[in-house]
Amino acid sequence: MTGVERLATVVERLRQELAESRAASDDRALVELAKGVLVERLRCGPAQAAEQLARLAENAGITQLELAVDIINEASGDQFGAIATAADAPDRGAVVRLRKAESGALHADDTQAVARSLFDHALAPLGATAVAIWSAGADSSLTLVGHAGFGVGEAERWRYVPPGVVTLARRALSERDAVWISDLSPSEVPSIGSGLPGRVAVPAGTGGRITGVLEICWPHPVEPQPLSVRKQVEALAELSAATLDITGPVGHVVSAPSELADLADGLLDPALVLGPEIAADGTLSDFRVHHVNNRFSDLAGRTRDAVAGKLLLEAYPLIAAEGNLFDKIERVHATGEPFRAERMTLSTLIDEVPITVTTSVSITRHGVLVLLVWRVQDEAARLANLLQHAQRLGRIGGFEEEPLQGKVIWNSQLYALYGMNPGEEPVPLADITEHAHPDDRGSLNGFLRNVLHHHRPASTAFRLQRAEGVIRHVRVIAEPVLDSQGSLVAVRGAYQDVSSQHWTEVALSAVKDQLAITAQEMAERNKLTLQLQQVIMPPTHPTIDALGLRVAVRYRPAAQEELVGGDWYDAVVLPTKEILISVGDITGHGIKGATGMVALRNALRGLAATGARPSQLLQWLNLVARHLADHIIATAICGIYDPATRVLRWARAGHLPPVLIRGGDSEFLPELRGLLLGAMAEVSYEEGELQLDPGDTLLLYTDGLVERRDMPLDECLDRFRMAVRGGEKDLENLLDDLLANSESNTDDDTCIVGIQLP
Repeated sequence: MTGVERLATVVERLRQELAESRAASDDRALVELAKGVLVERLRCGPAQAAEQLARLAENAGITQLELAVDIINEASGDQFGAIATAADAPDRGAVVRLRKAESGALHADDTQAVARSLFDHALAPLGATAVAIWSAGADSSLTLVGHAGFGVGEAERWRYVPPGVVTLARRALSERDAVWISDLSPSEVPSIGSGLPGRVAVPAGTGGRITGVLEICWPHPVEPQPLSVRKQVEALAELSAATLDITGPVGHVVSAPSELADLADGLLDPALVLGPEIAADGTLSDFRVHHVNNRFSDLAGRTRDAVAGKLLLEAYPLIAAEGNLFDKIERVHATGEPFRAERMTLSTLIDEVPITVTTSVSITRHGVLVLLVWRVQDEAARLANLLQHAQRLGRIGGFEEEPLQGKVIWNSQLYALYGMNPGEEPVPLADITEHAHPDDRGSLNGFLRNVLHHHRPASTAFRLQRAEGVIRHVRVIAEPVLDSQGSLVAVRGAYQDVSSQHWTEVALSAVKDQLAITAQEMAERNKLTLQLQQVIMPPTHPTIDALGLRVAVRYRPAAQEELVGGDWYDAVVLPTKEILISVGDITGHGIKGATGMVALRNALRGLAATGARPSQLLQWLNLVARHLADHIIATAICGIYDPATRVLRWARAGHLPPVLIRGGDSEFLPELRGLLLGAMAEVSYEEGELQLDPGDTLLLYTDGLVERRDMPLDECLDRFRMAVRGGEKDLENLLDDLLANSESNTDDDTCIVGIQLP
């Protein structure tokens, strides 16, 4: 063995002995802390406490270290204690490791030692292979202040991450929440520790103020972790935050540092120095105004003394109701990222009346304090800016001239309207006719006579001919300014480019003419559709009273001609001496709906002559709707009644369920499985059977009878079922009453088919 090898062996042995010594020191610290708790609880001496600890551990069958951790968890009531006593608490070994990590971190001399303690005691047992502790700068930069598990070269390369570089730690800082990444490799997000795909980055801070980020790495993709592990990681992040806060403990600020107060007093705008107010549970509840600068001007007119020392939400409650400024202050305090806005609304209450002003705002963090600066925008400048934008948007150019002195002043919009450069000589009002269309000069002469000779305000419209040949439609308004003697001293006015309005009116006139023609064509088309529908689907159908069954029909077309739809029905005796009964509703209105209704109704009647069952008939009808018609989508019910057995076989294609009235009660038939007609090419339909008894009445109907715009369909159907319960026994009168008293308000077609076995 060479001398270098012997030296390496000695160094490794010493490193191992040092690690063991540190572990033993952490163990002793926890045991001694538990003894102190027993001294306080049992009011005994240290020797008695040690004896009691040993006896209790032996009786419980656990080590003194494990018992010591249990005692500390029960007495502390801190985050680690909550983890140990939660319903999903980790095993005892994990709880012990957390306390050892805490002990090592609290006795560490720097953040590097904290990272090593967290890794050795708590993270390595979770399978992690590396950990990094980042310090967050006020400029959103990140500095690596502690690490374990990374090589020296890797840590040196990532010593500093400048602002703007998107890393996992930067994302956690921005979102202010833990970010778990199962596998970092596909995202290609740069981060320390290449080849370590499993990641979590947790903001580290207390009292609502984030001072850094704890980043943990695994050598393999990480599956979603249980809640107990997530809580352990968050607790370790909070533990690491203690070494990152170099400004002192949060919540102990008594007054603003003189340097920050001097900085605020040196500003030319109102400024407040705010300190965080921490609630009992450790969360940020508000900010207190620690200093008010000399330039302070309260929005509500209060003095500096009336605001200094108050809570921010107490002084300005509306900043929380707006969900605007307070959120920005809280975020700057948490992350350290400055916030600036050129235009922001601030509100306050004056005699219970909210007053809103527009300001520019700057918010920066200095240690644990926040500096808030605002500048109320000058009202005159705001109005001038507003007027300039209004003139630009309204295509308005203003002018003022003094005819006796020959002075003419134009604004930039008027130069643009005339197509002239701002340096050119403006056109006096008296020379306006030289730039107008010849046909408009007569009306302009009358306009000039009223303004310049009769000294009356006037306005007129004309066509402005520009030098490049462009013609603009313009309206000019002028008002004379007179002295005390009634003499004309000035003329003020404005030009407005109304070319867009003129051509819009021309186009609108043409559209109106076209709409009139189209409306007439639509009226004729709707009339034809209604006539077609009434021929094929008359409002009443001759009552079928054959083979021991009564079938009656009522049909009411849509209230408006343009809404004529595709409701259809059929009731016919088949060659097999069975009775076909059907009801359907086609989507769409007008000619398409009416013709689609005719196609399906006639197709079903022809297919029924084959003697097929209702389910097969709907399968064939679905093919007709999808392939042999113009992409029809429809609902339908098809039933075939056999007089010999008094059995009605039926199937449905997305239609509303029939209602059976029997013995004074009413109920819906089962909602058999069946898709809309035309929706899919391959579909099957479930078939049901109903044994009719003497006195039974069955109602088939379309949605125009029951549906309301202001009520769910299920509720509409239930009201309809209750309405027919114990009602009129005569079939004809029952259908008339239902049609007359329908509560539907959809203006849709309505169809009812009633079947009654006397």
